[in-house]
Amino acid sequence: MVLSPQNLAANVHAVRSRIAAAAARCGRNADSITLVGAAKGQPLTAIEAVAAAGVLHFAESYAQEGLAKIAAFAASGALGGAALTWHFIGHLQANKTRGVAERFSWVHSVDRLKLAERLSAQRPHYAPPLNVCIEVNLAAEPGKAGAAPGEAGALVRAVAALPRLRVRGLMCLPPAEVEESRQRGWFAELRRLFEALNAEGAGLDTLSMGMSADIEAAVLEGATLVRVGTALFGPRPRP
Repeated sequence: MVLSPQNLAANVHAVRSRIAAAAARCGRNADSITLVGAAKGQPLTAIEAVAAAGVLHFAESYAQEGLAKIAAFAASGALGGAALTWHFIGHLQANKTRGVAERFSWVHSVDRLKLAERLSAQRPHYAPPLNVCIEVNLAAEPGKAGAAPGEAGALVRAVAALPRLRVRGLMCLPPAEVEESRQRGWFAELRRLFEALNAEGAGLDTLSMGMSADIEAAVLEGATLVRVGTALFGPRPRP
C-alpha cells in the first residue's frame, strides 16, 4: 500500500528527527548529513510526496527502473524534477553502465576498476564528473559486492586517475545487527579506513552508510549520506 502524502511527510520529519538526535549525541551538525531516499520499487507519486517534504536526493538499485523514473521526472517537470539528485546504489552490471553514466549524479557501488573505467568512458563530456564511492565488503560476506578492505586503497587511487569520475568516499552494507554497539563497530571500521586513506592524501569527503534500521549508529560514526527506504516510504509495494 502506498502511503498518503501526509503520512510520507510525517515519515520524512521522523527520519530527520532521528538524524538530528544522533548528530546532537556526537556534536555534529545535522546539516552535514544528507538524507537519500532509497526509492526502489516505489511509485512516482510517493517520490513526489517525499520530495515535496524536502528530500531532494533519491537512490535506485536497478538501472532500468531508475532511468525510467529520471526520464519521467524530467518530462513532467514535477517538483522541478531536474533539481533532484539521483544516486545509483545497487550492483551494476557491465552492460548497464551507459545509462547510469549518462543520467545519474552518483554511483555508490563501484567495487572494481573495470566498472569504473566503463563509467568514465561513458560519462558525457558536457556533464560534470560522476561522483563515485568505493563499496567495501567489510565482513567478506559471500554473495555481497564490494572490495576487500585491504584492496580499497589501491582501487581508490586507480579510480581517482580516471578522467570523468570523482572519487568522493566509501560505501558499505554491513551485516545486519540489532544492537547499536555492534552496528557502530562495522561503521567505525569503514570510518577508520576512510581516515587512513585521507591520511595518505586521498581527499575523500563522503561516508555512505546507514539505512532505516541503523541510522543512529551510522551518524554517530560519521556518515555523511544515509540511504533510507522503509522508514521513509513504508514497505515496498508488491508488484
